[in-house]
Amino acid sequence: MIYVFLADGFEEMEALAPIDILRRVGIEVATVGVTGTAVTAAHGVTFQTDLSLRDISMETCDGVLLPGGMPGTKHLKENQTVCDFTLEAYHKGALVAAICAAPSVLGSLGILKGKKATCFPGFEEALSGADVTGDYVTVCENCITARGAGASIEFGLALVTYLLSEEKSEELRASMQCVR
Repeated sequence: MIYVFLADGFEEMEALAPIDILRRVGIEVATVGVTGTAVTAAHGVTFQTDLSLRDISMETCDGVLLPGGMPGTKHLKENQTVCDFTLEAYHKGALVAAICAAPSVLGSLGILKGKKATCFPGFEEALSGADVTGDYVTVCENCITARGAGASIEFGLALVTYLLSEEKSEELRASMQCVR
């Protein structure tokens, strides 16, 4: 199960594109409401989440995905349950993925020390100890980071490569008509 933490103010594309891509290849994904089970995104769209924070379990966790957006990222960083769960997932060796401003949450948890990572321009200093690449998507060990909404599809495809295979990712890229 990949848990996607959604807090009020998250960036829609950064959550929905990866969720859609993961579900297209049969990966189990659950959206988790951080600020309630009805979460309003950065551009005013309200979503009903699959789960609340009390429903998540490390036993079923294969990964954590943190979409960016403001103030969504701020809400993620301020939520102790989200931070503790993300850190535990990382130490368990599960996938930890974040896009846009959300890699700053990973930085604040010390997860990015000594790793290559990327983020939305202007958040580089918040990636404590990371080697910031500036790439659209950066994969380093069990951490995948991406720059922003425009990288959402590439981010999702990188998740598929990590979780399944490059071949499956390329098949999906072709079927979705995504150019390289």
